[in-house]
Amino acid sequence: MKASSIAYKPMGFALGAASGMIASAVFKQTWKVIEGEGDAPDALDEDRPWRQILLAAAVQGAIFAVVKATVERSGAKATRRVTGVWPS
Repeated sequence: MKASSIAYKPMGFALGAASGMIASAVFKQTWKVIEGEGDAPDALDEDRPWRQILLAAAVQGAIFAVVKATVERSGAKATRRVTGVWPS
């Protein structure tokens, strides 16, 4: 394992946790705009229609993927600036 990969691991874990918190906050705000409600439906929420549950899952998945990619890419670029090597 390369030294740059070893150096990036702790930063990668921290970035992963941060991206989860960011994505969660973005999703909550986005859901309020979409449905005007505070809480998004859960898959086991029997009082919510299928359409609403599937829409929430799709929006949440898209937001999490975009935030994760953005944060990971930014972390890799920062690592390259510091070490001169792209983490793999």
